[in-house]
Amino acid sequence: MTVLRSPDFILYTQHGWADTNKTMAILARTLATPKTLIVSPDLGFWKTWLWIEPLIEQVEQSVKKTIKIYPHTPLKIIGHSMGGLIWLEVLKRNPELRGKIHSLILLGSPIGGADLARIIDPLGIGIGIARDLGRDRRSLATSIAREIPTLVIAGDIDNGSDGTITVETTKFFGSQFVCLNGISHPALRYHPQVIEIIRNFWANPIIKISEKSDFTNILIEQLQSVKGMTGAHRKYFSLSKPHLTFKNGIILCIWKNILQVDHIFLTNLEKEYLWGGFVGWVHARSLYRTLKSIEREHDHLIANQ
Repeated sequence: MTVLRSPDFILYTQHGWADTNKTMAILARTLATPKTLIVSPDLGFWKTWLWIEPLIEQVEQSVKKTIKIYPHTPLKIIGHSMGGLIWLEVLKRNPELRGKIHSLILLGSPIGGADLARIIDPLGIGIGIARDLGRDRRSLATSIAREIPTLVIAGDIDNGSDGTITVETTKFFGSQFVCLNGISHPALRYHPQVIEIIRNFWANPIIKISEKSDFTNILIEQLQSVKGMTGAHRKYFSLSKPHLTFKNGIILCIWKNILQVDHIFLTNLEKEYLWGGFVGWVHARSLYRTLKSIEREHDHLIANQ
């Protein structure tokens, strides 16, 4: 970390799982001004395969050290993949930091839980980093976005994911959201389109004002509240069949894969993809209880009732 006399910003860039700080440090230098202090902690490639707790502590200590030197300098934060999750945890544990932060940018971060991690550790018993990557942090991210201008950038190379993280699991209420077609998970760390979007966001970093929830958002929130709900890949949407059709044209569809894992999708009469998620076997009962609850609560809105 190079100490400057009076930096305009402190730019934190945090790498994620199975990575080092090399590429994120290059991204930081590309975005920084001559007066920006860059901090890109290297958490250690192999350490990112174990547990997230010591990684959070390492970043937390780095931030406290920097803040002690520059107590009045605002922070810009960019986290790639697990790096974004680490920063959410740092801000959860240190809410006093939130007032110092200019903006938070999350690149391909599995906020709703990584699907591969849920497959590896469906019970959350602690199989390496899988338990930590599979956790749902949407509620935490939404609460932080109410206080800090937050941008989410997702990539999509196969009509539903960046090759590692599904587009759906990067989304949460309160954030600005951009999805870039043709950009993979690793490329989110350096692609020119990403750099341009970050610069534009920094020029006008606003907190997104939550609009009054419409019916679709209400359904999404109810379904996301199911324990174990993970963002589904969009490619499976075409395989689903209608389960509930509402008078306003919203349709809730269900599909089971060959392993009998339940997938839920929301669409409309034009067959547009609105949202998708899935739960493992252990949470299937919870899902169907929620579906029954939705049916009872919105009985008057269901078509052909």
